[in-house]
Amino acid sequence: MIPLTIDEAKTLARSLRDSLPNGVDLSHGQSLDLLSRTLGFADWNELAAQYKQPGFGPAMPVLRVFDVDLARSFYVDVLGFTIDFEYQFEPGLPTFLGVSRGDTSLGLSEHHGDGTPGSVVWVPTRNLDDYRSHVTRGAAGKLRPGIDRDAPGGPTMTIIDPFGNELRFCEPE
Repeated sequence: MIPLTIDEAKTLARSLRDSLPNGVDLSHGQSLDLLSRTLGFADWNELAAQYKQPGFGPAMPVLRVFDVDLARSFYVDVLGFTIDFEYQFEPGLPTFLGVSRGDTSLGLSEHHGDGTPGSVVWVPTRNLDDYRSHVTRGAAGKLRPGIDRDAPGGPTMTIIDPFGNELRFCEPE
Protein backbone atom coordinates (compact mmCIF):
# COMPACT_ATOMS: atom_id res chain seq x y z
CA MET A 1 0.00 0.00 0.00
CA ILE A 2 1.32 3.42 -0.94
CA PRO A 3 1.44 6.01 1.89
CA LEU A 4 -1.40 8.50 1.49
CA THR A 5 0.76 11.57 0.96
CA ILE A 6 4.30 12.34 -0.14
CA ASP A 7 4.95 13.77 3.35
CA GLU A 8 3.88 10.45 4.92
CA ALA A 9 6.30 8.62 2.61
CA LYS A 10 9.14 10.94 3.68
CA THR A 11 8.22 10.43 7.34
CA LEU A 12 8.30 6.65 6.88
CA ALA A 13 11.73 6.90 5.25
CA ARG A 14 12.97 9.03 8.19
CA SER A 15 11.60 6.46 10.65
CA LEU A 16 13.33 3.69 8.72
CA ARG A 17 16.65 5.53 8.85
CA ASP A 18 16.25 6.35 12.55
CA SER A 19 15.44 2.74 13.46
CA LEU A 20 18.61 1.26 11.96
CA PRO A 21 21.13 -0.18 14.43
CA ASN A 22 24.25 1.80 15.32
CA GLY A 23 26.88 1.56 12.62
CA VAL A 24 24.33 1.23 9.79
CA ASP A 25 24.06 4.58 8.08
CA LEU A 26 21.81 5.57 5.22
CA SER A 27 21.38 8.98 3.71
CA HIS A 28 17.87 10.35 3.50
CA GLY A 29 17.91 9.71 -0.28
CA GLN A 30 18.98 6.10 0.27
CA SER A 31 16.20 5.57 2.80
CA LEU A 32 13.68 7.04 0.33
CA ASP A 33 14.92 4.61 -2.35
CA LEU A 34 14.80 1.67 0.09
CA LEU A 35 11.23 2.53 1.09
CA SER A 36 10.30 2.84 -2.59
CA ARG A 37 11.75 -0.57 -3.45
CA THR A 38 9.96 -2.11 -0.45
CA LEU A 39 6.69 -0.75 -1.88
CA GLY A 40 7.43 -2.24 -5.31
CA PHE A 41 8.87 0.79 -7.11
CA ALA A 42 12.28 1.04 -8.79
CA ASP A 43 13.33 4.11 -6.81
CA TRP A 44 12.10 7.28 -5.08
CA ASN A 45 11.51 9.09 -8.39
CA GLU A 46 9.07 6.40 -9.51
CA LEU A 47 7.20 6.44 -6.18
CA ALA A 48 7.11 10.25 -6.05
CA ALA A 49 5.62 10.33 -9.56
CA GLN A 50 2.62 8.39 -8.23
CA TYR A 51 1.64 11.40 -6.12
CA LYS A 52 1.36 13.54 -9.25
CA GLN A 53 -1.12 11.14 -10.88
CA PRO A 54 -4.85 11.72 -10.41
CA GLY A 55 -6.06 9.32 -7.77
CA PHE A 56 -8.96 8.57 -5.53
CA GLY A 57 -9.31 7.43 -1.98
CA PRO A 58 -12.07 5.20 -0.68
CA ALA A 59 -15.59 6.59 -1.11
CA MET A 60 -17.72 7.40 1.93
CA PRO A 61 -21.44 6.97 1.29
CA VAL A 62 -23.50 9.52 3.22
CA LEU A 63 -26.76 8.26 4.71
CA ARG A 64 -29.52 10.56 5.92
CA VAL A 65 -30.44 10.13 9.58
CA PHE A 66 -32.97 12.12 11.56
CA ASP A 67 -31.72 11.56 15.13
CA VAL A 68 -27.97 11.43 15.65
CA ASP A 69 -28.31 9.82 19.10
CA LEU A 70 -30.42 6.99 17.69
CA ALA A 71 -28.00 6.65 14.76
CA ARG A 72 -25.02 6.52 17.15
CA SER A 73 -26.71 3.84 19.25
CA PHE A 74 -27.73 1.72 16.26
CA TYR A 75 -24.48 1.91 14.30
CA VAL A 76 -22.17 1.56 17.33
CA ASP A 77 -24.08 -0.67 19.78
CA VAL A 78 -25.89 -2.90 17.29
CA LEU A 79 -23.73 -2.96 14.15
CA GLY A 80 -20.38 -2.57 15.91
CA PHE A 81 -19.08 0.46 14.03
CA THR A 82 -16.82 2.99 15.75
CA ILE A 83 -17.18 6.76 15.61
CA ASP A 84 -14.30 8.32 13.70
CA PHE A 85 -15.46 11.91 14.00
CA GLU A 86 -18.46 14.06 14.84
CA TYR A 87 -19.03 17.51 13.39
CA GLN A 88 -21.58 20.18 14.18
CA PHE A 89 -21.25 23.81 13.11
CA GLU A 90 -22.64 24.93 16.45
CA PRO A 91 -25.00 23.59 19.14
CA GLY A 92 -28.55 23.10 17.90
CA LEU A 93 -27.53 22.58 14.28
CA PRO A 94 -27.51 19.21 12.46
CA THR A 95 -24.71 16.76 13.22
CA PHE A 96 -22.56 14.70 10.85
CA LEU A 97 -21.00 11.47 12.16
CA GLY A 98 -18.26 9.50 10.45
CA VAL A 99 -18.38 5.83 11.43
CA SER A 100 -16.35 2.83 10.33
CA ARG A 101 -15.88 -0.86 10.77
CA GLY A 102 -12.92 -2.49 9.07
CA ASP A 103 -12.47 -0.92 5.64
CA THR A 104 -16.05 0.36 5.49
CA SER A 105 -16.69 4.04 6.30
CA LEU A 106 -20.09 5.71 6.34
CA GLY A 107 -21.23 9.28 6.84
CA LEU A 108 -24.41 9.69 8.90
CA SER A 109 -25.90 13.13 8.42
CA GLU A 110 -28.80 15.03 9.94
CA HIS A 111 -28.27 17.77 7.33
CA HIS A 112 -31.22 18.32 5.00
CA GLY A 113 -30.13 17.37 1.50
CA ASP A 114 -27.39 14.97 2.59
CA GLY A 115 -28.26 11.50 1.40
CA THR A 116 -31.72 10.21 0.67
CA PRO A 117 -33.69 8.11 3.14
CA GLY A 118 -33.94 4.59 1.77
CA SER A 119 -30.46 4.53 0.24
CA VAL A 120 -28.74 1.18 -0.21
CA VAL A 121 -25.12 0.44 0.72
CA TRP A 122 -23.49 -2.86 -0.24
CA VAL A 123 -20.82 -3.90 2.29
CA PRO A 124 -18.44 -6.79 1.54
CA THR A 125 -18.20 -8.85 4.72
CA ARG A 126 -16.14 -11.81 5.95
CA ASN A 127 -17.61 -14.37 8.36
CA LEU A 128 -21.19 -13.27 7.75
CA ASP A 129 -22.65 -15.89 10.12
CA ASP A 130 -20.51 -14.57 12.99
CA TYR A 131 -21.44 -10.99 12.16
CA ARG A 132 -25.13 -11.94 12.14
CA SER A 133 -24.69 -13.35 15.67
CA HIS A 134 -23.00 -10.09 16.76
CA VAL A 135 -25.86 -7.99 15.37
CA THR A 136 -28.50 -10.18 17.03
CA ARG A 137 -26.72 -9.90 20.41
CA GLY A 138 -26.21 -6.14 19.99
CA ALA A 139 -29.92 -5.65 19.34
CA ALA A 140 -30.82 -7.77 22.38
CA GLY A 141 -32.79 -10.14 20.15
CA LYS A 142 -34.97 -7.39 18.69
CA LEU A 143 -33.23 -7.66 15.34
CA ARG A 144 -32.84 -11.12 13.83
CA PRO A 145 -31.89 -10.69 10.18
CA GLY A 146 -31.74 -13.70 7.92
CA ILE A 147 -29.07 -14.51 5.40
CA ASP A 148 -30.09 -14.99 1.79
CA ARG A 149 -27.69 -17.73 0.71
CA ASP A 150 -28.79 -17.48 -2.95
CA ALA A 151 -28.30 -13.72 -3.37
CA PRO A 152 -26.33 -12.52 -6.39
CA GLY A 153 -22.70 -12.04 -5.39
CA GLY A 154 -22.87 -14.32 -2.36
CA PRO A 155 -24.73 -14.81 0.91
CA THR A 156 -26.29 -11.48 1.93
CA MET A 157 -27.79 -10.17 5.16
CA THR A 158 -29.97 -7.09 4.73
CA ILE A 159 -30.50 -4.72 7.65
CA ILE A 160 -32.66 -1.62 7.49
CA ASP A 161 -31.55 1.10 9.88
CA PRO A 162 -34.04 3.16 11.92
CA PHE A 163 -34.14 5.77 9.11
CA GLY A 164 -35.01 3.41 6.24
CA ASN A 165 -31.47 3.05 4.85
CA GLU A 166 -30.68 -0.46 3.68
CA LEU A 167 -27.33 -2.06 4.47
CA ARG A 168 -26.56 -5.22 2.51
CA PHE A 169 -23.76 -7.15 4.17
CA CYS A 170 -22.50 -9.65 1.57
CA GLU A 171 -19.91 -12.38 1.82
CA PRO A 172 -18.61 -12.46 -1.77
CA GLU A 173 -18.04 -15.93 -3.15
